[in-house]
Amino acid sequence: MVYELLWLPAVLRNAGLKVAPVDGWESRGRAHMGAIAGVICHHTATARDGNMPSLRTLIDGRSDLRGPLAQLGVGRDGTIYVVAAGRCNHAGNGAWRGVTTGNTNFIGIEAENRGVPSDPWPDVQMDAYARCVAAILAHVGRDESACAGHKEYALPHGRKSDPSFDMDEFRATVAGFLNRTAAPRPMIPAAEPEVPGVQSRPTLRRNMTGDFVRQMQMKLGIEADGLFDADLEAKVRAFQRGRDLVPDGIVGPKTWAALDSA
Repeated sequence: MVYELLWLPAVLRNAGLKVAPVDGWESRGRAHMGAIAGVICHHTATARDGNMPSLRTLIDGRSDLRGPLAQLGVGRDGTIYVVAAGRCNHAGNGAWRGVTTGNTNFIGIEAENRGVPSDPWPDVQMDAYARCVAAILAHVGRDESACAGHKEYALPHGRKSDPSFDMDEFRATVAGFLNRTAAPRPMIPAAEPEVPGVQSRPTLRRNMTGDFVRQMQMKLGIEADGLFDADLEAKVRAFQRGRDLVPDGIVGPKTWAALDSA
């Protein structure tokens, strides 16, 4: 079965976000969605280390709650993981702006963070989180007030504490993106220090051109015209799937390292 939210990857990519659809996301969900009334924001409250260590939990659920647990996950590097296109078990009992059917009418977004002061939110993650919410709300014709924190939605009040950041400030940032008045996005590192030998090469994505694209094409064994088009993105995704990498079609440090060893 294919569910309703098939528009998510395209809408998020058009907002300039790094999007990583998880295999099988189109047919993953507890049931069909209703009309989208907004977004509920969460944090995972799990592992301290890693970019998105909670991804498998978002897909499969926990012993006390079956998955999927959210349609989207936000990694610490700002990657948006598309987990499900159908209804997810993320909201529970609650209300926001008169809507009490959270799982049916709200898209759930889980961002990787422990929710404690010792785990600060990276600027690049918060930027991606707000841009993601703004892109969804713009697509469904809602303003920033349709974005609720789980701690605001959940009843009885005080039942939930996520997300750990100030929701009024977050909605103000979302409004800036909706109104095109937000500040420029923070710098995203081109390479990760744990992958040696690739720090001097940029992250490549669709619509880029130049010598680094040619290098990547030669490593893939295809014509090196220096143009990163949709066809090349599909080839990159296929390469990434074959090496157990996130198939996002973006050539970052881990994909560069895999290309070097291919």
